[in-house]
Amino acid sequence: MKMTFRWYGSNSDNITLSQIKQIPGMSGLMGVLDYKAAGEVWTEEEIKTYMDEVHAAGLECEVIESVNVHEDIKMGLPTRDQYIENYCITIRNLAKYGVKVIVYNFMPVFDWLRTDLAREIPEDGSNSLYFDEAELGDMGPADLVRNTIENCNGFTLPGWEPARLAELETTLERYKSITPDDLRANYKYFLDGIIPTCEECGVVMACHPDDPAWPIFGLPRIAHSQSDFDKIVQLHDSPSNALCLCTGSLGSNPDNDIPAAIRHFGEMGRIGCLHVRNVKYLGTHKFREAAHLSSTGDLDLFEIMKAVSDTCPDTYIRPDHGRMIWGEVGRPGYGLYDRALGATYINGLWEAIGKLSK
Repeated sequence: MKMTFRWYGSNSDNITLSQIKQIPGMSGLMGVLDYKAAGEVWTEEEIKTYMDEVHAAGLECEVIESVNVHEDIKMGLPTRDQYIENYCITIRNLAKYGVKVIVYNFMPVFDWLRTDLAREIPEDGSNSLYFDEAELGDMGPADLVRNTIENCNGFTLPGWEPARLAELETTLERYKSITPDDLRANYKYFLDGIIPTCEECGVVMACHPDDPAWPIFGLPRIAHSQSDFDKIVQLHDSPSNALCLCTGSLGSNPDNDIPAAIRHFGEMGRIGCLHVRNVKYLGTHKFREAAHLSSTGDLDLFEIMKAVSDTCPDTYIRPDHGRMIWGEVGRPGYGLYDRALGATYINGLWEAIGKLSK
């Protein structure tokens, strides 16, 4: 296992590389250039600048996240071929600087949704990301976008970049005629266009699940269960077509058996990396992000890490969305303290599992 941490860059993250380096067992980053709009080429100069800073801090960066797929690709518009070509250029540029895994998603419009970015947890007074479908009420997509942007403490959030949301109403209208099967066909077209480049460069594409793990606002969503992911890996049969197994995203739906999914795809060699976090179920389509400690939520982190150890022990892992604790103010879900605690807890489980297996 390689323990990593998401970092947005020195111009966009209030967490420093020196702080990340001090977390025990931290090998590197899952990096991101959050200012890049979907469809834009990530240039060699931009990538080199980011990587040089990371390497100077004594960390590595073999995983890059949020190379966002343009909506024209998802909708199957005639302009998609140019955006696919741009994506292939980005893959080649990232590979030149040692990137081995690229995390992306194929969610229409919204990468993830929460109804509250800082809901207080009564048990300890911290706050965390929270979702309650009943709170959506008469709120439409545009209202939810405004609410999210106004409450993100001045930071950008993955999937909520202003450039992606500028044409929200037009995009939503176009999706009304797109079925899940249509979206899946467009997904195959995308994979067929990029996987040969990935194979040439030694890069693995890792698809992130829908979050939360069910359809929202009538949009087609095709990546929120083990059976969905079985279909995705079959769209283009290649080791380069793999998954980012996010325990919290899939785990938002209690029908998903996370350890079983890890074992299933781990044995297939189709897990590119994992995001590990915990969730607390509060009712139907209602949950909050919890501390990584299993007993604070409803996911069994021991069984999750045991499945990783048994089927994909060399994968990349990062502690995902943490609570805001100890008075910290920062990007919702991406504070330093609770994610550092999460990394330490995961490392403790990993050490114990390794010793128990001897």
